[in-house]
Amino acid sequence: MISIKRAAVLGSGVMGAAIAGHLANVGIPSLLLDIVPAALLPEEEKKGLSLSDKRVRNRYADRALANLLKAKPAPLYTKEQVKHIETGNFEDDFKRIEECDWIIEVVVENLAIKKQVLERVDAFRRQGSVVSSNTSGVSIEAMAAELSADFQKNFLGTHFFNPPRYMKLIELIPTANTDPAVVAAMETFCSRVLGKGVVIAKDTPNFIANRIGTFGLLVTLREMAKTGFGVDEVDTLTGPVMGRPKSATFRTLDLVGLDTFVHVAKNVLENSTDERERDVFTVPTALLEMVAKGYLGDKSGQGFFKKQRGANGTEILAIELSDLSYRARRKLRSASFDAAKTAATLSEKLCALAYGKDEAASFIWSVLKQVLIYSASLVGVIADDIAAIDNAMKWGFNWEFGPFETWDALGLAHSVKRMTDEGENVPSFVLEMAEKGQSFYLRDNGVTSFHTRTGYQKLEQGVHVNLSALKAQGREIFSNQGATLLDLGDDVACLHFHSLKQAIGGDMVSMMMRSADEVEKNYRALVIGANATNFCVGANIMMMLAEAQDENWDEIDLAIRQFQNATSRMKFMKRPVVVAPYGLTLGGGAEIALSGSAIQAAGETYLGLVETGIGLIPGGGGNKELLMRVMENVPDLPDVPLLPFVQKAFETIALAKVSSSALDAKSLGFLTERDRVTVGQDFLLSDAKQRARELAIEFVPKKPAHVRVAGENGAAALTVGVYGMKRSGYISDHDEKVAKQLIRVLTGGQVQSGTLMSEQSLLDLEREAFLSLLGEAKTQARMQHMLQTGKPLRN
Repeated sequence: MISIKRAAVLGSGVMGAAIAGHLANVGIPSLLLDIVPAALLPEEEKKGLSLSDKRVRNRYADRALANLLKAKPAPLYTKEQVKHIETGNFEDDFKRIEECDWIIEVVVENLAIKKQVLERVDAFRRQGSVVSSNTSGVSIEAMAAELSADFQKNFLGTHFFNPPRYMKLIELIPTANTDPAVVAAMETFCSRVLGKGVVIAKDTPNFIANRIGTFGLLVTLREMAKTGFGVDEVDTLTGPVMGRPKSATFRTLDLVGLDTFVHVAKNVLENSTDERERDVFTVPTALLEMVAKGYLGDKSGQGFFKKQRGANGTEILAIELSDLSYRARRKLRSASFDAAKTAATLSEKLCALAYGKDEAASFIWSVLKQVLIYSASLVGVIADDIAAIDNAMKWGFNWEFGPFETWDALGLAHSVKRMTDEGENVPSFVLEMAEKGQSFYLRDNGVTSFHTRTGYQKLEQGVHVNLSALKAQGREIFSNQGATLLDLGDDVACLHFHSLKQAIGGDMVSMMMRSADEVEKNYRALVIGANATNFCVGANIMMMLAEAQDENWDEIDLAIRQFQNATSRMKFMKRPVVVAPYGLTLGGGAEIALSGSAIQAAGETYLGLVETGIGLIPGGGGNKELLMRVMENVPDLPDVPLLPFVQKAFETIALAKVSSSALDAKSLGFLTERDRVTVGQDFLLSDAKQRARELAIEFVPKKPAHVRVAGENGAAALTVGVYGMKRSGYISDHDEKVAKQLIRVLTGGQVQSGTLMSEQSLLDLEREAFLSLLGEAKTQARMQHMLQTGKPLRN
């Protein structure tokens, strides 16, 4: 049985350091090693150091560690996680790999150098330890061919995608000699501990995702040359409207780096014997010229796009591939695109784009058909089944639909007929499926199966609690437009928010109250969570602003009371409530999370009370709950100084701090020791359900408490600080007004220091302050600006 308690990462480049960083995120210590420098740097000479000095010998790994702390997006959940990484070098510390359960080689993409490093690993490693190579396409089989039997048994490829913390995909590439038990153990470890989506790939050039992704990017470039479209217009067509990331095609290439992309493309070119494939993977001259000129993308400051300061501020220019000059971006004009934008589902959007009658539709169809046919031709070559290929593209390139899901969306029989009419060579198994009226996926009663050469096979869902499947199986208890209550089994129910962007409205609030009644009568516990991108982005600002502008203060007051009642109902339920936040958990979403009996947060949870950004303060109990959490372990004694704890809550709310991860949420006070973290979101709801069942065994409901407040003395001290910030120009007059209202709520209003106040009294103060600020013209201006631009207004 494989147990990974400690790892070694060999190579401290961008990927090596980031892999060590993600291991640190999940609490696994690692040894980060690199080569010994051949010469001193001028600054090292000035310090009187020599080549034998440890600071020089560990230079590369030490520098990589320092860069981890500065890199953006942050590779680490919190900077404190860096404590799990120890640096060293290949000469002094290589023998220490015998201490490690997993050794990851991440050196330069060169077979000879990799073989050299792995030969040393074989000499020093402990028998039974797992060894892997992080490579984007070098043959895994060739690396280990001459090494010991135990090495080969425990060796495989582990292709992380960059950046490792954020990209879900990891491709595992076993060789013919890899023990299947090792593959299974690593699959479990990578998914459960590292939070990755795992696909098993075959040892072929560029494996799965990069093989198809590179093909798609090159086909897009080639087809664009036949049209009058520019790179900016193509990015408009190949972005979110197709279920692809905002970076689309050419912005993605700029992020990846054009030199890196060319290297990946050449890897297939050099290893392919298929002339049609070689033709596609031959890099266009314009791209090679860009690389020669140093137009590498973001890392060089310009690629397909570049930023330039103009008379109206910073503008983004697009390249003209004909002469590599830059021009202002153009807006795409296309009836097919306009129809796709207004379509309700991604399937409808894809059909609108592919089957339209204008040049944009013709372009999209030309790209799509080639990618779909190519993907089908590689089934059994790069992976055993279509599900692995679809998952690789969804998790590695952030496609919403994989190639075969896309083909189903377009209609297999209809699209195949068009392809054959146009003379395309469609793989025989796809022709047979089209003739039989089949599709790549079947969905029945919440169960999804995928097509194989021998029939349909049940798809093992990456998401371990699939709410859509449960709903299809008739597990819905009741529902409205804002939320649904589902039966998770084992006497646990799940409240699932599904309003637009998970924004809080009356439907959601009423479902919270109704669900509480239902769970107390018929269930042992409640989980609040979903399978969406974000948990909850807070209140519906547009609706709130409209009510304020119409001066419907009684309606607003009632809405706030109802939301406060709903969060209080969750907090004091007779059954445990486990909230499972993930992604954006902001404002009212954070208040819902804070109201549960416990939190089971995804590793990537961005939690914050952000209302000050629009000139408000939290109104649903967030101030009270954060205050109680930061004061949780403070002795309930009159002479204990309260101000430091109140100040922490004040700074977190006043500065609208949002956690960069679940671990960071702990440091901000949102999560306590009783709360837990699930690194992989696929397991979040199953872990939350298990936590709810544990709590239900001997659950004691909470009762409304009294909070010792800092009173007028505490308020005076905090107000002095706010006044100083205004005098220094750090905040505006309106910022000061918002801060004073927040101080009043957190310190209990006009009471003496040490006064015990009921939770309801603090809620009343919150509501009064919220309403007062909502009536301010400058607050309404901030809300309007946020709705129009998505950015805060400083007024």
